[in-house]
Parts: sequence; structure tokens; C-alpha cells
Amino acid sequence: MEWKKVKFEELENIELYKILQLRNKVFVVEQNCIYQDADDNDEKAIHIFLKNKNEIVTYLRILKPGNYFENASIGRVVTNPKYRNKSFAKKAIRMAIKHIFNEWNQNQIEISAQTYLIEYYKKLGFETKGNEYLEDGIPHIRMIYKK
Repeated sequence: MEWKKVKFEELENIELYKILQLRNKVFVVEQNCIYQDADDNDEKAIHIFLKNKNEIVTYLRILKPGNYFENASIGRVVTNPKYRNKSFAKKAIRMAIKHIFNEWNQNQIEISAQTYLIEYYKKLGFETKGNEYLEDGIPHIRMIYKK
């Protein structure tokens, strides 16, 4: 298995295809949510993912302040169903936090978390901010991680 952290233009065609395929499999089909996944933010993002040969195991993207939220953000966190419960997403999130703090010199990260994952993100150091809201028909809450 191989971890990668790349800009959009550094993604191989097959990697991009497999990433979008996984995001659609989980966010659109599994969660039964029709929304525009390819939202123009991928081009601005750093993509962190774990590959097993030609398969994406886990994936997320990070965005600089002002591209999604006022603060730097982590989004599209997804793990291939066949690799779940092995802490791969946690490792990717920790890599993202480290990149945002060390490479971008930021001291705060903001996410839009599905509410059923509040405790998961709290264990990683995030705190809720504000009230629950619907995003693409799914309950979410803003969460903040401070350095």
C-alpha cells in the first residue's frame, strides 16, 4: 500500500477516476444522496489517499482558507467499504492536520461533518460549532480543530 499527497495536476488519470468512483459509490449510492460531487474544489485541493495497487483505500481532500470555509478545511473523507474499521481514515486526517499546520502555517481547521460522525471527529480533537444543518439533504454540523 502507498500513501500519496498530491495537487490536482499531479493526480494520475486512473487515480482521479478511482477517487471519483469511490466518492460516488459511498456519497451518492450508499448514502442515497444525489448531489454534485465534482464541485470545482478538487482543482484547488491537496489530495491525500492510500492506494492498494489500482484501488483507493481511503481518501480526503484539503482546501486552503477561503476556498470552502474561512479557515483551511478537510473534506470528502471516505474509505472503501472493504477497508473500513482499520483506522485508515484517521491516519489520513492526521496527515491532513499536519499538512495544514506545518505546510500552510494555519492554526485552525474547519469541517462540515455528518452529525453521526460527531464523536468520531471529537476523538480526533475537533469541537462542534453552531447548530446542525442540512447539507445535500444529510444532517451536518460545523466542527473546528485548533492548534
